[in-house]
Amino acid sequence: MNQTMNKQMTEFTGTTMDNTTKALAALQEQTEKMTNMFIDMLPWVPEEGKKALREWDKTYRKGLEDITAAMNESYKNVEGLFAGSYETLPADISTATAK
Repeated sequence: MNQTMNKQMTEFTGTTMDNTTKALAALQEQTEKMTNMFIDMLPWVPEEGKKALREWDKTYRKGLEDITAAMNESYKNVEGLFAGSYETLPADISTATAK
């Protein structure tokens, strides 16, 4: 019974982490689109300011990729804790990041 519970808890955690990364990626993509649309509509914003805002989007995207990689590594570690108590879990959590 403990083996089944461990497997279910680990799979639930993996699914939760996968859904979280997908939601964050969707939020980042929409935020980037809105920011770019807003920037393009404001001719009074200097090019330097536009560049800074676009760099901010890139930094956020990089941070999301880093968090996703850390979550994948943590998931592998948890999976390793229970290795041998049940068959292998699904591979990596989705690396769902914005384009």
